[in-house]
Amino acid sequence: MIGVFDSGIGGLTVAKAILERLPGYDLIYFGDTARTPYGNKSALTVQTYARRCADFLISKGARVIIIACNTAASAAAELLARDY
Repeated sequence: MIGVFDSGIGGLTVAKAILERLPGYDLIYFGDTARTPYGNKSALTVQTYARRCADFLISKGARVIIIACNTAASAAAELLARDY
């Protein structure tokens, strides 16, 4: 299963593109609307949020995580790649 997360709903376009190109894969999307926007948060806070999003998606069966949030990708992509 592919897991996609964003700080809101903008990443739905990413999820749609994935489904169009990989129709045989299951996908789960998490839009963190409770803590949006991420852009005004510290890097450490964004990393914490990203880790929680990844943990949630993994708990639901995701084997691949796509960060559809520019702020989270900038602040946490290396951290998530290293730790997961």
